[in-house]
Amino acid sequence: MEIKYFNRLTGNEEIEKVYGVGAVRWLYQTSLGKILQKLLCTAPISGFYGVLQDSAFSANKIKPFIKNFNINMDDYLPQDGRSMDDPYSSFNNFFIRRFKDGVRPVESDQNLMPAFSEARYFGYDSMTDEAAIPVKGQYMSAKALLAHDKWESTFAEGPLLLARLCPVDYHRFHYPDSGKVLDHFALHGAFHSVNPIALKERPEIFMINERQVTILDTENFGKLAYIEVGATMVGKIIQSTDLTSFERGQEKGYFLFGGSTVIVLGEKGKWKPSDDLLSNTKKGMETWVPLGQNLAEKL
Repeated sequence: MEIKYFNRLTGNEEIEKVYGVGAVRWLYQTSLGKILQKLLCTAPISGFYGVLQDSAFSANKIKPFIKNFNINMDDYLPQDGRSMDDPYSSFNNFFIRRFKDGVRPVESDQNLMPAFSEARYFGYDSMTDEAAIPVKGQYMSAKALLAHDKWESTFAEGPLLLARLCPVDYHRFHYPDSGKVLDHFALHGAFHSVNPIALKERPEIFMINERQVTILDTENFGKLAYIEVGATMVGKIIQSTDLTSFERGQEKGYFLFGGSTVIVLGEKGKWKPSDDLLSNTKKGMETWVPLGQNLAEKL
C-alpha cells in the first residue's frame, strides 16, 4: 500500500517514505502483530521507548535519519546551549527541534486560518456520518472524539481538520488564532499508530487513542476543539503554554518521539477548510501544508 499525498509547495503528488513501515505492517497486518497490539500499543511501552530516545546513545541515529529523509537542517535551530556543529544531545531533542525565526511566516489575513502544524491534512466542511476518508464519520464525530457531554453539541456537524505528523516532520503544534482557553481535559487510552496502514485495519483509532483536548474561544473562527492524539511510541504530549490565553501562531506544545495527529473541530457554519484540502480529501488524498500557511477561511 503506497501512501500518496499532495505537496502544496511543489504542486505535485508524492509518495510518502514511511519510517518503520515494516513494523507498522507487522503490527496491523499479521496475525501475531494483531494479537500483541494490546501489549505494545500502551502507555508504558511508548513511555519506555521515549526514555530510550532521551539517552545520549540515541543521538547516533540523528545523522542517518536526516540523510534518509532528506531533512533541510538549514531551517532549524540547535538545542538551547549548543551549536550546529553538535546540535542535539539526544534523538528526542532533535525530534522536537524548533524552526528559525521567519522560516515559516504565519498567515496574517484575519479571515484565513494558518496551519497549526506542519503536516499532511484532511479537511471536511461538515463532519457527518457520511464522511468516509480516512475513516467513517462516526469515528471522528464530536461525540466520539471529545467524549464530553458539555462540548459535544457545540461542535456537532461542524468542520474538521485532521493533521497527521510523520516522524520526519516538525513536531511542535501552534495556535491557529488569538483568543482564550475555555477548558482543557485529557482522555486516556491506547497508543496505536495513526499511519493510514493502521487506520485501514483499525478505523476506531482516533476515538480510543490517548488524547488531550483544549477548547479555544478564538477571535475570528468561533470556538475550536483542539485535540492532540498520541500514537505508537509517542512518549508524551507536552503543553508548553499556560493554557489561559494565546496569540495567533504561538507555540502550544509538542510531541516527543513518534508520529502523531492534531485534530481541530469547529462550530457549524463558522469556517471551512481551503478548497484544495476539500478537493484532495474527496479523492482520499492528504495535502501537505507548511506551518503558518492558509488552511481554512472564515464564512
